[in-house]
Amino acid sequence: MTKYMLRHDRPNCIGCAACVAIAPDYWEMASDDKSSIKGGKRMPDGTEERVIEEKDFAANKDAAQSCPVNVISVWDENKTKKIV
Repeated sequence: MTKYMLRHDRPNCIGCAACVAIAPDYWEMASDDKSSIKGGKRMPDGTEERVIEEKDFAANKDAAQSCPVNVISVWDENKTKKIV
């Protein structure tokens, strides 16, 4: 089964909530008015990551494409190739 790495450049998020509106099963608004990946791992630099499966790809692709500041991306599982 194909897996992907969902990445969120959270420090640069403007909190527009487009990702939450598009993919509420994967995204939520946090108390600081920025979005967060549900079940995501916060990295030391403030970014977030979460491995997703093929079935999760379409919703998160749409969320990434809806982001006005392009802080959401989907990579191959090893983070060597950006898909969206």
